[in-house]
Amino acid sequence: MQQRLNYQSASPEALQAMLQLEKQVHHGGIEESLLELVKTRASQINGCAWCLDMHTKDARARGETEQRLHLLVAWREAPLFSDRERAALAWTEALTVLGAHGVPDEIYNEARKHFDEKSLVNLTLAIVAINGWNRFNVAFRTTVGDYVSPHKK
Repeated sequence: MQQRLNYQSASPEALQAMLQLEKQVHHGGIEESLLELVKTRASQINGCAWCLDMHTKDARARGETEQRLHLLVAWREAPLFSDRERAALAWTEALTVLGAHGVPDEIYNEARKHFDEKSLVNLTLAIVAINGWNRFNVAFRTTVGDYVSPHKK
């Protein structure tokens, strides 16, 4: 697929706004390993190849296993995820694909068992951010495959 345009050079101001949002996400207290799972799951739902390439590489570099990455799409059936991760993944799915009736109470209540108010707001911000990145990269067909993770294995 050919890239439609380079949004980063077309509007450096928009890129800076997204980077500021991302900076806040990483200062929100949510563990990086969980952020990578959330970002990968939202990107799977949105079909964002660029973000999947990036976040699976970053997750591996941070120590995530191949098995968990492969089973992330079926996390409900896979016994490899903690209750906290499950709550975050359910929250991610509910916010990424908002239904006609919003986020179900049972998903919110489960998330609140594992995240205090501030942490849930910060997790929500991370989901908002990755959905924004997904939309930029899907809409403009950002070229995939050249990303190299800056994180060490």
